[in-house]
Amino acid sequence: MNETNRWFSFQVGALSDKGRIRSHNEDSIGAFSDIGVWAVADGMGGHAAGDVASAIIVEELGSLGIAVDAQDQRARVLERLDRAHLRIAEHARQNQLGTVGATIAALLIHDAEFSCIWAGDSRIYLLRDDQLTPLTRDHSEVAQLIASGVMSEAEARLAPGRNVITRAIGIGETANPEIAGGVIKPEDRLLLCSDGLTEHLDDAELAHLLIQSIPAPELAQRLIELTLERGAKDNVSVIVLDCAAREEALQAQDE
Repeated sequence: MNETNRWFSFQVGALSDKGRIRSHNEDSIGAFSDIGVWAVADGMGGHAAGDVASAIIVEELGSLGIAVDAQDQRARVLERLDRAHLRIAEHARQNQLGTVGATIAALLIHDAEFSCIWAGDSRIYLLRDDQLTPLTRDHSEVAQLIASGVMSEAEARLAPGRNVITRAIGIGETANPEIAGGVIKPEDRLLLCSDGLTEHLDDAELAHLLIQSIPAPELAQRLIELTLERGAKDNVSVIVLDCAAREEALQAQDE
């Protein structure tokens, strides 16, 4: 049972794979349905660095506990990301490492309110009424060029600096994630993913796959398999989350 949600139950598919090229997986995923938090973290820094960074973030988020409301939930996540930021920086210092950090895309749901908290180019999408909407915007150099009109989406997919991000947990003086939110509705489907997925599947393809009536665990597996079929140049992580109204909530509305 989800202790933070009186209105919705969730079916979840959560998978991560090192891909076809990388020797190890620097991604970490967390599906903490009991506290209403799901997260994908994509590490950078190589072995004993990027994987450690992403694991620290997910570990911190897993310690969140039960929030009293959505505002408390957001505050707890931000505090955990601050702690993760300091832990990652200390790990880099103690081991005399260079750039060490991780992106984060975290989805929080408390009752009918959702929040997205992210840094970097891991993403969160919402499928509602057969329309796919990005809930996050990449913190990357190419995203800035697209926003300024200098580069098109098609050009960005081929740009040599497309993987250069401008925010990450563990890099810089503060964590500095971005926050957005809204209201969850019955039958909403959400996707969290690392850039290992979106490097091989564009938004139109994601919409075509997400719109299909496939259970969340099977859809997550299909997304990983399709990425592997296309070469999976990077680690790839996905969380598919389907939202359904609780029976007791529906009964309460009818009374």
